[in-house]
Amino acid sequence: MAFDSRLLAGVSVLASVVESGSFTRAGAILGLTASGVSRSVSRLEERIGVRLLDRSTRSLRLTNEGARLYELAAPHLSGIEEAASLAAGAVGQAQGLLRASVNPIFARNVLAPRLPEFAARHPALRLILVQQPDAGDLVAEGVDVAIRFGPQPDSTLSSRLLLETRVLTVASPAYLAAMGRPETPMDLMGHECIQFMDPQRGRPFEWEFRRSHETVMVKAGGRFTFTDADMMVEACLAGLGIAQVLAFAVGGHLAAGALVELFPNWPDETFPLYAVRPSRRLSPAKVEAFLAFCEEIATPRIP
Repeated sequence: MAFDSRLLAGVSVLASVVESGSFTRAGAILGLTASGVSRSVSRLEERIGVRLLDRSTRSLRLTNEGARLYELAAPHLSGIEEAASLAAGAVGQAQGLLRASVNPIFARNVLAPRLPEFAARHPALRLILVQQPDAGDLVAEGVDVAIRFGPQPDSTLSSRLLLETRVLTVASPAYLAAMGRPETPMDLMGHECIQFMDPQRGRPFEWEFRRSHETVMVKAGGRFTFTDADMMVEACLAGLGIAQVLAFAVGGHLAAGALVELFPNWPDETFPLYAVRPSRRLSPAKVEAFLAFCEEIATPRIP
């Protein structure tokens, strides 16, 4: 079979469908309509003479022939991408458009104040920052890299641990004056404990305390559950109850005395921050530049 650009284009579209999971999502990434993506795959099937996808109204599934084609073609598509980046100078210089999904807490407290520095270092790079929960489909959203808190599930995504930050249990002086200060983590069961929703599991985070080799789990209960960390901190400041928060997000409030850390003798509970990419292929220079900058600004700032 003679090679031509139409074959390469068709295989590239098929790979986008496989990696995104639908014609609609692939179209959003490629700048095509869902019907345009479907027609491109159909033309590829006609050209090579085999059916590649089993289609239904609810799902898409690779045929055995389609799976084999994707398995063999994907590494070569990656090589073409890397060769194009090299030819354009992108391997040595961060340039083009980068779409990054950044955890709102990290974005607001750490990244945003340092963005002028990032812009000065990489004048050829354009950055789109979106704030999403620490879950979701990066491929479907067209995201190049995400900065997410929390353990990352096993998947085809590529994850890199950036750092770990302390988890603090805090309350306002007004709440403690009204309700008393718990002396041990187990005393929390008699207090109003503000809950925060784990976006990956769809239920509130468990309250855990660690020091040295000792771990204590507490069934902390409360009437209020939040999905927005800033709102939870504001409610805690107002005296609503006791909250567990990330240390770097409340450093100023602690220094000003607006919040009190309740259990400094339990200092070893931490929460990880990850960089996540939608592919295990070699990441382009623009992604590496952004990740290097995030590592640089986060490490000295987060306790």
